[in-house]
Amino acid sequence: MAATILDGKKIADEIRSEVAVEIATMTAAGIRPGLAVILVGQNPASEIYVRGKVKSSEEVGIYSEKLTPPETVSTEELLAMVLDLNRRDEIDGILVQLPLPPQVDSKRVLMAVDPAKDVDGFHPVNVGFLSTQRPGLVPCTPAGIIEILERSHIPIAGQEAVVVGRSDIVGKPTAMLLINRNATVTICHSKTRHLPEVCHRADILVAAIGRAGMITRDFVKPGATVIDVGTNRVTDRSEFDRLFAGNAKRQEAFQAKGSTLAGDVHPEVYAVAGAITPVPGGVGPLTIAMLMSNTVKAARLRRGNRMRELAQT
Repeated sequence: MAATILDGKKIADEIRSEVAVEIATMTAAGIRPGLAVILVGQNPASEIYVRGKVKSSEEVGIYSEKLTPPETVSTEELLAMVLDLNRRDEIDGILVQLPLPPQVDSKRVLMAVDPAKDVDGFHPVNVGFLSTQRPGLVPCTPAGIIEILERSHIPIAGQEAVVVGRSDIVGKPTAMLLINRNATVTICHSKTRHLPEVCHRADILVAAIGRAGMITRDFVKPGATVIDVGTNRVTDRSEFDRLFAGNAKRQEAFQAKGSTLAGDVHPEVYAVAGAITPVPGGVGPLTIAMLMSNTVKAARLRRGNRMRELAQT
């Protein structure tokens, strides 16, 4: 039996609609959430991501600003920009688009962001809040993964979960979110021995390793839920054939564009898994939706007293 497809776009649309309703209520009461995005230079991929974030902000009613310092910007200049945004009360969220140029100390810049405005959830304060189950801002992609599971009515408590990938951005926070929901979690990485056997134990398997089609059917227990976080651009013909041989639609698109997106999970897993997120259209759309949700959450947490006053009127 083919796996159930977990439609990330549909879930993202639901979240965006909910966020828009909350923003409308807040705005009517005189509190409009605000998001500032810092985009350095003219990196084409970053420009596309930022354009999507700004567009999504406007669609749900978030006030947004895009700051575009030149490629030659210094660490000190970026720090001054971040500190100014920290002071501005109408800005609830600050997002520094990565990567930054080599002359910039990225860690210093990210650490300078007020944790209360850290809508990426990368600041050590928010990492600490996550690990101790206190209110804070959670990285967007891991938060989106949990939304997919919960809104698809997939049990987490008591389940065995395996996360392949230990990045600070996806792997580690995803594992922590699953632990906080009472899953038994194993984190795997490049040094993990007997990786297929470890993954095969999973009721929930999260692939976030960054290697196209690495997770094959041998890694997956029949009926398991598979969350594919990978977005790998495949341009090599032999690699394409390894993943998508016989897929006429993909073949046509590959010939027209010279590339295609592939997840970390091999398409053959669709025949084994109980449920799976596609690439594209799975986890990806949730990342921006959760950025919108985080911006509203930041506004709520920062302006808590005012929000409580509004609730009582």
